[in-house]
Amino acid sequence: MLFSKIFIPTLKEAPQEAEVTSHNLMLRAGMIRKVASGIYTWLPLGLKVLKNIENIVRDEMNASGAQEVLMPMVQPKELWLETKRWEKMGPELLRFKDRHERDFCLGPTHEEVITDLVRLNIKSYKELPINLYQIQTKFRDEIRPRYGVMRGREFLMKDSYSFGIDEKSLQDSYELMRKTYKNILEKIGLDYKIVKADSGAIGGDVSEEFHVLAENGEDTIAVSDSSEYAINTEVLLKNNESIDSLEGQPSPDGNGLIQIKKGIEVGHIFQLGKVYSENMKATVLSNQGNAETLFMGCYGIGVSRLVAAAIEQNNDDKGIIWPDAIAPFHINIISIGYEKNKLIKETSDKIYQDLSKMGYEILLDDRDLGYGSKIKDSELLGIPLNIVIGNKFVKEDLVEIKTRQGDSSLTKLDDLNEILDHYKNY
Repeated sequence: MLFSKIFIPTLKEAPQEAEVTSHNLMLRAGMIRKVASGIYTWLPLGLKVLKNIENIVRDEMNASGAQEVLMPMVQPKELWLETKRWEKMGPELLRFKDRHERDFCLGPTHEEVITDLVRLNIKSYKELPINLYQIQTKFRDEIRPRYGVMRGREFLMKDSYSFGIDEKSLQDSYELMRKTYKNILEKIGLDYKIVKADSGAIGGDVSEEFHVLAENGEDTIAVSDSSEYAINTEVLLKNNESIDSLEGQPSPDGNGLIQIKKGIEVGHIFQLGKVYSENMKATVLSNQGNAETLFMGCYGIGVSRLVAAAIEQNNDDKGIIWPDAIAPFHINIISIGYEKNKLIKETSDKIYQDLSKMGYEILLDDRDLGYGSKIKDSELLGIPLNIVIGNKFVKEDLVEIKTRQGDSSLTKLDDLNEILDHYKNY
């Protein structure tokens, strides 16, 4: 993609509404633009990152054996009445009427819809277990949307739902999704903790949150310095205790001492049991011919929130530092004098074509700007590797290879593999 052709409306300064680093940088890098409070348009650069994360999530879900569906965003009141959540959800549930005065809502989650689908279409224990997922837009009418896409009203989420004949089946599905979520976060390249949590409005007896560790995290979590133990401090604190009472106490699991960290919740998995299936009479025939109520689990991961969380964990004073797996472009060719020097233009075009054929996502900065402006934009956008082609190439047949972390070296263009070694070591 030529920089002069792609729609990246960068900003020198972010609007005052940008309270946290990710919101600031997503606006400055031209990834998103606000439409209304908590509602954003994703521009080409931001959408590329969003799709990269979505593809990782989809690949890992498919590898787990889950099957993808797509449910409607608009849901009828009648299903929500069955689970008694039409009123329980409160004002976060955006309700409206159609032209026939029938009540609907914009889906913040899909437990009711998926349970209705399963109860109408699965009749025998032989069809179980099953895990169905979707990657779809959700809407929750937050009272105070903030932090950009980290806590917006409209967001992209992967939600999946498992159904089984007994508690062991539920436990097996839960553990498989727990492992799948770990795979997703590790493939993206994020530092995270799995945290014991409160099930909240979703319900169920057991739930865990996946938190990306970051200074601007909304949640305060207690973690052991010697084990995987982690818990939301809201669950751990009792009788008006303060967080300070936790700053070196023995870990409840008996391993190490407690440390206090900030986390961004990006995923939540639940063992729902029969909470929804009993209310909605979702049953199948067992091998004895009896009607058995289904055991259900649900598993959500915030695809759009992961974009913000990745930025919160990976940035510096120059801009974003993307983990390689989700970077919008792998390599940026910074061509100085692209329209003025035939050799520079032909060489830049050839490298662009060669690297593109090798499967890399390449940005060619062909704009009539100097090196300073181009490298600042590249650093803001977080592109992992830059190939600078300018006067050094014309005079000495040398190009500069510069990583996003600031490492720089000069090399000849005789062998692209030498340049790619810098990228592979990123």
